[in-house]
Amino acid sequence: MTTIRRRLIDWVLTGFLLLIPALVLRASLSRGEPSAVDETVLRITAPLQAAVSWMADGVGSVWSGYVALIDVESENRELREDNERLRKDLASMSRKAYDVQALEELALVKKRIAADMIGARVIGAPLTPFRVSRLRIDRGASEIQPNMAVIAGTGPVGVIEKVFGDYADVLLVSDTRSKIDVVVKRTGRRGFLRGTGRDDSYACTITSLELASQSDQRAQVGDEVVTSGVGLIFPPGLLIGKITKLDGDDGMLQKVEVDPSVDVSQVRAVMVLLAPPPPADPDAKSKKRSEPAYGTRAL
Repeated sequence: MTTIRRRLIDWVLTGFLLLIPALVLRASLSRGEPSAVDETVLRITAPLQAAVSWMADGVGSVWSGYVALIDVESENRELREDNERLRKDLASMSRKAYDVQALEELALVKKRIAADMIGARVIGAPLTPFRVSRLRIDRGASEIQPNMAVIAGTGPVGVIEKVFGDYADVLLVSDTRSKIDVVVKRTGRRGFLRGTGRDDSYACTITSLELASQSDQRAQVGDEVVTSGVGLIFPPGLLIGKITKLDGDDGMLQKVEVDPSVDVSQVRAVMVLLAPPPPADPDAKSKKRSEPAYGTRAL
């Protein structure tokens, strides 16, 4: 009895479930004024259809958004990779362009200075908080020795301080231990250039500049300072910087501040003078008249 009742209930439910879609389909396809049955069916099923439609749209939107996000993320990843590659290529080309410029400047130095010299690459530039404290180059004891002049394309960098193995350290012009005999190009007044040792600049000072009696022969801001050639380390006439500040005088000597012409933080290659150039012949520009031979002069 229980089995027959259960089967009867199953048949009734099955018939009801089949009847509902049929009624809904009939009501949806009917034309004209709907019957009472069709209107009742539509009123009952309309909210269900709206709910199902809303859920379907929501699921579809989520899925579309997910797919779109995957596509956007993939595109962003490709763009980031392309951007990183382009940045590396640009950095590489910039380094090559800078190296070419540095080599061109060093070629001009070699052409301008008639002295034995050797090129070197800067492999280290230790920093204090705000500036380079020294340079390390890739030339060693078999090629160079201490106190040799080091020159960049824009002027003197310093001198070789110590040599070890295949490398050497350069004592910079701005170091307090540096001392270079210089001359103010406009006035011809000589003095010694020393580094101030400041942590925030490469400024140097000339504390023993000869003081002229005439004011127009005294050093002024903007005057160029060049190497004098005295001391046989640096050749004469190399621009070492410009006067940026006048620090007064003591009646006999004038004190000025100099901004070096070389920005050591940008130096990538240098020339090391293996031997100073020969001194200039003071009579090179004057014409000499032949001396008489055996007491007589040719007519």
